[in-house]
Amino acid sequence: MIKYVIALVFSVSVLNAQNNQNQVQNDVKVGDVFEIGKPETNSYKHIDFPRANFIIKKGGIANYKSVHGEKVVVTAIKEKKDGTTEVKIKRANGNRFFGSHTVVAADITKALASGELQLL
Repeated sequence: MIKYVIALVFSVSVLNAQNNQNQVQNDVKVGDVFEIGKPETNSYKHIDFPRANFIIKKGGIANYKSVHGEKVVVTAIKEKKDGTTEVKIKRANGNRFFGSHTVVAADITKALASGELQLL
């Protein structure tokens, strides 16, 4: 009997954890302000910044350290077929990323979990 009670408590806690994760995804709205954090590795995984050669071709400077600490605004939200939520972000001050790109995409749930984006 105790095994059934433990299994029931475990299943309720797992369902509650999944519900909380979906709630974070749905709370993001157009116009929310985030700050770009420092990535865990040398490059950003969940924010789709363009590769250095594309930045240079458009006349920008490929310095990924310059975006650390920048405030960004959500301009669009898109639910993908695989269930992830993709947002389009632009800089809050109106300047371009690296001097060449106005808008970049990001996987909001993974970026928030890894610390690449931080809610203000």
